[in-house]
Amino acid sequence: MKAQHERADNCALRVENDKIRCENIAIREALKNVICPSCGGPPIGEDSYFDEQKLRVENAQLKEELDRVSSIAAKYIGRPISQLPPVQPVHISSLDLSMGSFGGQGMGSGPSLDLDLLPGSSSAMPIMPFQGTGISDMDKSLMADVAANALDELLRLLQTNEPLWMKSTTDGRDVLNLESYERIFPRANSHLKNPNVRIEASRDSGVVIMNSLALVDIFMDSNKWMELFPTIVSMARTLEVLSSGMMGGHSGSLQLMYGELQVLSPLVPTREFYFLRYCQQIEQGSWAIVDVSYDFPRDNQFAPQNPSHRLPSGCLIQDMPNGYSKVTWVEHVEIEDKTPTHRLYRDLIHRGLAFGAERWLATLQRMCERFACLMVKGTSTRDLGGVIPSPDGKRSMMKLAQRMVNNFCASISTSNGHRWTTLSGLNEVGVRVTIHKNTDPGQPNGVVLSAATTIWLPVSPQNVFNFFRDERTRPQWDVLSNGNAVQEVAHIANGPHPGNCISVLRAFNTSQNNMLILQESCIDSSGSLVIYCPVDLPAINIAMSGEDPSYIPLLPSGFTISPDGRQDQGDGASSSSSTTASMGRSGGSLITVVFQILVSSLPSAKLNLESVTTVNNLIGNTVQQIKAALNCPSS
Repeated sequence: MKAQHERADNCALRVENDKIRCENIAIREALKNVICPSCGGPPIGEDSYFDEQKLRVENAQLKEELDRVSSIAAKYIGRPISQLPPVQPVHISSLDLSMGSFGGQGMGSGPSLDLDLLPGSSSAMPIMPFQGTGISDMDKSLMADVAANALDELLRLLQTNEPLWMKSTTDGRDVLNLESYERIFPRANSHLKNPNVRIEASRDSGVVIMNSLALVDIFMDSNKWMELFPTIVSMARTLEVLSSGMMGGHSGSLQLMYGELQVLSPLVPTREFYFLRYCQQIEQGSWAIVDVSYDFPRDNQFAPQNPSHRLPSGCLIQDMPNGYSKVTWVEHVEIEDKTPTHRLYRDLIHRGLAFGAERWLATLQRMCERFACLMVKGTSTRDLGGVIPSPDGKRSMMKLAQRMVNNFCASISTSNGHRWTTLSGLNEVGVRVTIHKNTDPGQPNGVVLSAATTIWLPVSPQNVFNFFRDERTRPQWDVLSNGNAVQEVAHIANGPHPGNCISVLRAFNTSQNNMLILQESCIDSSGSLVIYCPVDLPAINIAMSGEDPSYIPLLPSGFTISPDGRQDQGDGASSSSSTTASMGRSGGSLITVVFQILVSSLPSAKLNLESVTTVNNLIGNTVQQIKAALNCPSS
């Protein structure tokens, strides 16, 4: 019996020994493929001494490079890097499009387009609601499956007409047939099962003056994406790159992103989404990019605070022989509004125009035209008016104007960083104000008061836009001109439409003879902007001479103009252009008036009642002058 027990124990120990030997072999194999969790590189081997020496040599080389760059910066900027303003912890990259990205234009290779755009009101940028990812491997695997299925659904939505899409009998837009959609793409659970849920779905296509590779590079970089759509994207972050793509390219790239989408009015809250962005090359010269929300558990930091859900949305980009691209865009979201939509914007939002595919595509076309104008080496006499001496001066002026537009769009955002307070007295909407502290070198240092109001006028958006951008009618509403005549002293075209341009204006017989007005106006089928900012003469001369305009302080004001979303014919304005025709179908215009004033040059100063009263009266008088000039009732 004793021998039998010993024999049984021996067998059990032998089995356990074999098990331990197999685990040892598996661990050794795993150690061969292990990577460092902090840097992603291979682990330090047994030759740690040589690795340390290699790092010391690289460190010395980097220090020499830093000293060389610092000396160059001190030569051109006038002060060493140590005295420059601190860099923001989040890197804001610039749009960097090579000359060849507009293929077929006879431009060849050359310097890259580096807009070096600064984010608007970065001092008021909200604290992001995430501090780290911590996504499990299981979630990553599920995300890959969700993204692949979303891409398949998007391609069918992009390429299929009936029965999924029907043409609207009122405006000819593509309308999603929800019954056919739910039958073709059944879902196990609807995210928002209550009567307050709305479905917004739209589709549009058009030609863009940029090739597919350049567009894909912009869309897969959250900072470039935000800079390309400053009027729509108020905040964008890449939270984690789940897959970097094949062979160093973007095909197969999968990212978890955060985005805030806006309408340029304090009456419309921003829409926040945590979503997956997946890019896939369909064939040579054809790319698809899809966005889709991912359902995190409620206790996860990425679980959405608002119940909005982004269904498969995105675009198909196809190269054309002339270096252009054909872009087909689909927007599809489920929205539950926590608060009722303001009545002024109810038609525009509920018809899917405020955040729809038409607005995305129109903005993309206009911005690509702007970049193409920036890439043109030659300069016409009309564009520069004989004032801007060189292409470098034109480039610097366009960079300055783009930063002004970005700052303006950020100043009226309704994201977490801006808390608007409503003042009574002007109209039923009221004037809404917010304050933020500026410390960035590209903005006046101190406390800035932003004030805005939105009004409806029974005038077509095209006529309102022409009224604001015409220097002959400017004295009727602009307090900076003090009622005096205004002359355009420089003009830079931003596209084929005459309304897309940058102007430098001078008011006659003013007490400040050295003060000029920098203005950019832009228009597309979704709406228009007229943004302006007082800039002193020495600063304008710096930009016109081609020097870096990043440190020129800007505090822009202006107007946003959009259709009201109704089906009326407005005041009968007619034009042959598609942009004007699209805006002319609206029954009236929604105009947001925005003013910014520097309350105090001290960042620690507090807002006083006198400043609020001043800006309230300023907006009230401006609105009354606009209504009087356009023959609209004052009530």
